[in-house]
Amino acid sequence: QVQLVESGGGLVQAGGSLRLSCAASGRSFRPYKMGWFRQAPGQEREFVSAIRWSDNSTNYADSVKGRFTISRDKARNTVYLQMNSLSAEDTAVYYCAAKSSVFLTAYDSWGQGTQVTVSA
Repeated sequence: QVQLVESGGGLVQAGGSLRLSCAASGRSFRPYKMGWFRQAPGQEREFVSAIRWSDNSTNYADSVKGRFTISRDKARNTVYLQMNSLSAEDTAVYYCAAKSSVFLTAYDSWGQGTQVTVSA
């Protein structure tokens, strides 16, 4: 069983930066992919970014390209999301997720979420 714990959320002014962390614990943690998702009030959860654990390959939602950077530290079983040039539209609960196998279509482990609030 994989446990994911996010941290690093908070309140920031528009134009500012935050770095989210997601620490994973569990026996022999070797995910296929790790991702970040977000959910704003009244909206559906949406994909933000993902990173393939084996080769660091990344992808991003168009709305965050050029502003957010995902990275991972294999030794610490941790994935990060560096968020720059934040705007009010980035306000949401951010969730970390893990996909344990390439054969899965959905992420199968989720964190509890961390709130990011960007003030205009």
